[in-house]
Amino acid sequence: MTARYAVIGNPVRHSLSPRIHAAFAAATGHDIRYDALEAPQGGFDAAAAAFFRAGGCGLNVTVPFKEDAFRWVARHDAAAAESGAVNTIVLAAGAFRAAGAFRAAGAVPADGAARTAGAMRGCNTDGVGLVRDLGANLGWALAGARVLVLGAGGASRGIIAPLQRAGVGHLAVANRTLAKAEGLAARFGVAATDLMNAGGGWDVVINGTSAGLAGAGALVAPAAVAGARCYDLLYSADGQTPFCRWAARNGARDVRDGLGMLVEQAAEAFLLWRG
Repeated sequence: MTARYAVIGNPVRHSLSPRIHAAFAAATGHDIRYDALEAPQGGFDAAAAAFFRAGGCGLNVTVPFKEDAFRWVARHDAAAAESGAVNTIVLAAGAFRAAGAFRAAGAVPADGAARTAGAMRGCNTDGVGLVRDLGANLGWALAGARVLVLGAGGASRGIIAPLQRAGVGHLAVANRTLAKAEGLAARFGVAATDLMNAGGGWDVVINGTSAGLAGAGALVAPAAVAGARCYDLLYSADGQTPFCRWAARNGARDVRDGLGMLVEQAAEAFLLWRG
């Protein structure tokens, strides 16, 4: 029976995840269907519950729902627990044997029953995906590096601890609302600043905001990106997100979008789902 998976977000129609997972399935001989599921703002819980009730086997979660997903699941892996964000939802081992098991024998749980029973586990593969792309694929040195992370939402939450484990020398979170940056920074023991006062001298600047979806690229003062390698967790068809274009014009040493991270975190999700 074909196993159903999806990525849930808003917006999500642009997502390359269905193509990536189709390629993984073809390479491994697995029978899956992977869709893009757009949920309304504030509608994550209902959309996720409906997906699993209809026989779904796993979800990827993208902006703006990673913190909603963390609250929705019953259990978390270590990466999700430390970040407070979930980008991959897995059915607990042995909970369901095949796609459609939610519908089998009339055993359709109420919206909250599956997660209170521990059937849903929230994971976060963003951090390992990013570090693998930066280090193994791009060859960017992280050990001892000064790293600035833009944004304090779910995307940024998932990457800070993995960057720390990769040996960065100094890490700061910059956010439009300073209080939110300070809250996230306190969680991980890093520095905090607002976007326009991030200073300069950074080795790596990572955009974890979703501002590029609205066409915004100038997120910090130009001094913050001058001479730095700049990475956008978002991606675009030509590799030039608004942030990447703006950073390149303002003296960035190198600019890359998040396609490599998308593929690497998807590989980790496929491993969790399919073994």
